[in-house]
This record gives sequence, C-alpha cells and structure tokens, in this order.
Amino acid sequence: MLVILNGCSSNDVEPSLTRQNEKTITLRLAWWGEQPRHDYMMKVIERYEEKNPHIHIEPEYANWDDYWKRIAPMAAANQLPDIVQMDLLYLNPYASNELLEDLKPYIEEGIIDIQFMNEDILIGGVIDKQLYGFPLGMNAPAIFVDPALLYSAEGSLPTTDWTWDDFKHTVIHINQQLGIYGTNGMKPPEVFFPYYLRTKGERFFNEEGNTLGYDDDQFFIDYFTFQLQLVEEGAFPKPDVTEKIKGIADELLVNQQAAMSWGYSNQIYGFLHATDRSLELYPPPGPNQNDGLVLKPSMLFSIAKSSTQKEEAAKFIDFFLNDIEANQLIKGERGVPISSKVTEAVYPELDVEQKKVFDYVNSVMKNNRQVEKPDPLGAIQVISLLQDISEQILFIKITPEEAAKQFREEANHILSNK
Repeated sequence: MLVILNGCSSNDVEPSLTRQNEKTITLRLAWWGEQPRHDYMMKVIERYEEKNPHIHIEPEYANWDDYWKRIAPMAAANQLPDIVQMDLLYLNPYASNELLEDLKPYIEEGIIDIQFMNEDILIGGVIDKQLYGFPLGMNAPAIFVDPALLYSAEGSLPTTDWTWDDFKHTVIHINQQLGIYGTNGMKPPEVFFPYYLRTKGERFFNEEGNTLGYDDDQFFIDYFTFQLQLVEEGAFPKPDVTEKIKGIADELLVNQQAAMSWGYSNQIYGFLHATDRSLELYPPPGPNQNDGLVLKPSMLFSIAKSSTQKEEAAKFIDFFLNDIEANQLIKGERGVPISSKVTEAVYPELDVEQKKVFDYVNSVMKNNRQVEKPDPLGAIQVISLLQDISEQILFIKITPEEAAKQFREEANHILSNK
C-alpha cells in the first residue's frame, strides 16, 4: 500500500486544517498474451484508474510459456498477484492448493454483477461448488481459413458441414495446386483429439477425472493415422516445420504457407492482426459437429487468497466484465463477452472480421450450450504426455498403435496417482 502525502506548510495553515493522508491501493494484475492484448489492457487499466483515482494497478504480463514459469514461484511463496489470469488446465491445481479465493460471496454481495449473464457459463470456473475463476469470454474450437487461397486451389469453398473425407480431399488438393500445406496440422492435440472423441460420443477424461474417458484405443489410432497419411501426402507439415513456429509472425497461415490453421475462435484475432487478408472461421470436420463443438471459457480471472485487497480486486473484475467502454477496447479478443448487455453494445462497433468470431461462437451456442469444466488434477502432465507422444508419432518414432497403448498406460497412471 502506497501513501501519498498531501499538505501545506505548517507555517501557512493550522494543523487542524491539514489535509489527511490519501491512501492509494495498489493491485497487481497478471495475464498472458500477445502484444495486441497488452496494448488494449493498458488502456483498460488507464480507464479504470481514471474512474477510481484511489486505485493503482501494476501490470504483470508475458507470453503463455513464460507466464506460467513466472507465476509458479510466486505461488510457492504465497505471493500471487491480486488478480491472476487463469486457464482451465491450471485452475484445479491452484485451487486445490488453496491459492485462490471463492468468488461466489462477491456475487452474493453485489460486488460482481451477473444480472446479464447466463449462470450456466460460470460452471467453467466452478470446482467443488466454489467459483475459483470468473470466465472472461467464450470460445469454441475452429479452423481459420484463408478463403482466397483456398478458392484459388479448389474453385469453391467447403460447406460448414464438411466431413473428414471432404477435409482430406481439400488439403491434398491445396498442396497439389499451390505447392503449400493445406493446414498447419490438427494442432494442438489437446484441443482437437477431445473434439474428435466428442463427435464419437466419448470423452477425453472420465467424469471423476481419475482415468481417461474412452475405452477403445481405436479412436486414438484412427485420429493419428489420419494425420500421418496427410503428412506423407505433403498436405500437413512435418513436425520439424511446426516446431520452428515460435509466435504469430511465424505461423504458416500468416506467411501464406498454408491455407488453414486450427485453434480456438478468439485466437483468430492474432492472425488478423498479423495479416491484412480476410479470414473465415469454419467448424472442424464432422459428422456430429454439434456434439464435438462445446463452449470453453477463453480464460478466467481469479483472486489470490493471499491478496489483502480482495474486494477491490473483485470490483475490477466486475468492471472488466460489465463496463461497456472497456469492452469496446477489448472487442472480444478474450472471447465473446459473457454479459448479453455488453455483447449487444459492442457488436455493432466491431469490424466485419471481428463480427465473424461473435457469429461463430453464437452459432455453436445455439446448437450446444455445454461449457467445458476445469481439467482434473494431473491434466497438465497428461496433456504434456499427449503432446510428446503426438510428436513421436509424426516423427515416425512410434506407431499409432504403440502410442495408443503407451498413452493409456501412462495417462491413467498419472490420473490415478494425482
């Protein structure tokens, strides 16, 4: 807490008239992201400080990988920032170690206003009936398509209800006609393998989170065999190509070395910022896309249990979620706002490309209102394992059959011994 001393010379004013010390409350706010996010966040912070002169916000930000490396030692020392940006993958470990505050009391006391929010969306931050993270926006899995590139190869654009066979034909044809990749590959595997499982009526984790949610390894084998075939055809890049991608400027889609890229819907903002070309959002292939596509909190704000300014931190979260002018700066970059009032106010001011993201997420929401819940304990290690085994498959170091068995054994061991 900083103290600003304001006063006049005791020679000029009676002591009883001396202005009392003004107290400035400092909040530490941490997030990850690319430069465009950092830029608008500083403007949002500036707006909040103008409306609340007694608050000073210290920003702490980094890219995804560096962010978690910085946060971990702070957590170990019980010195987390007052407001911490969280992901579903990390929420459970931090909450289970009693590092995060339950946010429900701040809703009940009216500090965080949810009157224009669907409470079903909040399930994304709930663990054991306590709300440890407040969703900042909603996302859905998507494929970003450069329609001009794709049309120049195909002479037409795919329909949104395309199948895996349609997708395979398209990416191979792009490679044959243009000499570029059809796509960056079905990355990341922790997003799109679970999507594929959902289209088959299966789950990645079981309900209890103590084992994998699917019993038949043929799903794993089929999914990765499909990718191997497309790498061999030249339609997908080999891992030694994708492992060189360190940031948005290196992405194949940005550099017109691929006509498509896989990711979450809000991530298209980074691509749009890095290129002046128009992009479209397509659902991943089907059938059963409506079962596979579920909403995901793009990220969450949590309050550290160690914070000495929890109420002020909650007020900032309320501002971030409900202030229209702040969200006109954010423009849904963290996902479609969860406040209907904010969404209605922001949408008309978006450009054509930004509106596509809102329209896509709303179309997913109409067909499936399921919201992803926090990943179970052990999920961080399981996903790291999946990423590693996926690379081994694509580098031809292990067969999909061998990989399916290894992944099941090691993943279930992690989940059952968390």
